[in-house]
Amino acid sequence: MPSATSEHRAMSAHSPPGPSLGRRSNPWLTLIAVAIGLFMVNLDASVVSIANPEIGRDLNASTADLQWVTNAYLIAMAAALILGGKLGDRFGRRTYYMIGTIGFTIASVAIGLAGSIEGVIAFRAAQGFFAALLIPNTLGLLRAVFPPKKFGMAVGLWAMVASCSTALGPIVGGLLVERVNWESVFYINAPIGIIALAVSALVLPQSKNSTGHHRFDIPGVIMLALGLVALIFGVIKGETWGWTSGGTLGALVAGVAILVAFGWYETRVRHPLLPMRLFRSPSLTIGTIVTAINFFVLLGVIFFLMLYLQNVRGFTPVEAGVRTLPLSLATVVASPLGAALTGRFGARLSMPIGMMLQAAASFWMLTWDAHSSYAAVWPPFLALGLGVGMVMSASSDAIVGSAPAKDGGVAGGVQATALQIGGALGTSVLISLVSSRVGSTLTGELIDAGVPASAAGAFEKAGDAVAMGISPVSDGMPARLTAAIVEGSGNAFMNGVHSAVLLTGVLCVVGAILAAAGVRRNPEAARP
Repeated sequence: MPSATSEHRAMSAHSPPGPSLGRRSNPWLTLIAVAIGLFMVNLDASVVSIANPEIGRDLNASTADLQWVTNAYLIAMAAALILGGKLGDRFGRRTYYMIGTIGFTIASVAIGLAGSIEGVIAFRAAQGFFAALLIPNTLGLLRAVFPPKKFGMAVGLWAMVASCSTALGPIVGGLLVERVNWESVFYINAPIGIIALAVSALVLPQSKNSTGHHRFDIPGVIMLALGLVALIFGVIKGETWGWTSGGTLGALVAGVAILVAFGWYETRVRHPLLPMRLFRSPSLTIGTIVTAINFFVLLGVIFFLMLYLQNVRGFTPVEAGVRTLPLSLATVVASPLGAALTGRFGARLSMPIGMMLQAAASFWMLTWDAHSSYAAVWPPFLALGLGVGMVMSASSDAIVGSAPAKDGGVAGGVQATALQIGGALGTSVLISLVSSRVGSTLTGELIDAGVPASAAGAFEKAGDAVAMGISPVSDGMPARLTAAIVEGSGNAFMNGVHSAVLLTGVLCVVGAILAAAGVRRNPEAARP
């Protein structure tokens, strides 16, 4: 049974605080405090891809090493997100938010000081773990201090901060790498982390929902971590090992089997790590699925979009970042707009609208070619950004808002885990799809562009480079042959892009139908 203290906290979390209760009871100050930590983590996540080439050159790292700079972070974070939310719910959301902030800041500085690729990878894993303590407790704290009628708008502003920091990443990262060094993209977290800690110490209230003295669900922690690590590892390696290889299938099957066993086990323990009753809410369940689709589309599209702008069109990282500003700004604007629509009409309206905007953007990209003008490129950016921002705030409200306040941190962990799995799938699956399509069309496109048939077959081995938007030309080639190779390679790459956006468009339509059919206003959301 909940203690009297925790019951009082839960009830007071849904009553508008009076001015006499002080700064620790002001929900808007809580929002500001958690927004700073959220900004730091999301900014870091989006600048690393810009820094990777310089990290590789400076530390003599292989391509596989650079993949692990990202993968170590992703795996550690995904494995611990629900745990981080549960620890906050039981022992104190403020405590674990601040532990996450401190750890993330120290790990960031350690990356810059590491001096070896092995050190960078190890501290990136530490970053991921501490991010998993920080992120779910941002939503858990908001769920605890905002009354239900204002929670949707709080989530909209939370999503706006997340969108803004992610959008700034490529520009900030590009400027720091070009003007300072790659280490600076991690050192920048130190002042942000210190500010986050100072503000948090001053204004954050402690909130938790203790269920008394009992054993923590250690078996559940181990099973969930093992299942998620195996699943994410299989998704990540699917692109390089092949989706039908024994290693990939073994990891995926093991991950799913462990997670199924985890779900069965959690229904049979008195105090589970992840209460499976949460998924009785259609809004929470569908919100989780739509969150995964949302980030499958966003991160997958951004990956090949940056390849298109930098390798096919020849823009620098900063120039490419500037050209994606319509996407970034639209996401920032759409987050509070989506929250306002959700608050008035429910996620059943705002979530399908956001999904259909992304579908429209995906299908519009089918009209692109290797020479499309910017006038043809930016409208899909705008539609994609509006859709992503709207879905982000609507799905956050559907997931965390549909959970009881006592499970706010766990619900935040569920959402963040769906985001990470969706993003990993989006990047890996779409890269594989682009690569496959490039491999099947490269020779034909080269011949159509004017490369002699006798020579075109020799470029089949360059399929991996072409799938990254790089034309396999070299010094000394005749100008006419060079032009034909560039033209044919660009067309083959765009064939892959078209296959990828066709898939994302279909997934968005499916997500819209699911949301429209299954999401309902949940009268239990206001219950502590």
